[in-house]
Amino acid sequence: MSSKTKKTELKTGPLEAVIGYRIAKARVATQTLFVRHIGKPFSLRPVEFSLLMLLQANEAVTPAQLSDALSLSRPHLTLLLDRMQERGLIGRERSQVDRRSQQVTLTDAGQVLSAELAQRAPQMEGELQQSLSAAERAMLIELLDKVAAHGGSAPDDDA
Repeated sequence: MSSKTKKTELKTGPLEAVIGYRIAKARVATQTLFVRHIGKPFSLRPVEFSLLMLLQANEAVTPAQLSDALSLSRPHLTLLLDRMQERGLIGRERSQVDRRSQQVTLTDAGQVLSAELAQRAPQMEGELQQSLSAAERAMLIELLDKVAAHGGSAPDDDA
């Protein structure tokens, strides 16, 4: 850009009041941090990271619970679970309580990886905390949870 050319901000027009536009812009910032701290070093996508963190926090989880928690359709969750099982990070076994259902658990390798990821996550989040006070961060989480609770599942391209 030459010194004579000024960079002018685009007017956002109706986007000014569109929550999805703001969320999409914020996602770019969070995605950049994710890729740097977790995505590239561990060859993980955000949904894979989330799956591992859910499994680390819960002993055994059903696919239905994971589908709900990750807002994924059952077919896309199955593809995700297949990929993670091929990487040796998760296992699927029949429930001892209800033999008709499966439970998803971390393998030993999955436990080691998820423990390392859990240690890395605060570093990633720490960069975002520079932009928000503790109260603002808590409020943002609460507001995003309200938006997410509005309903619907994620587009199927997140698997």
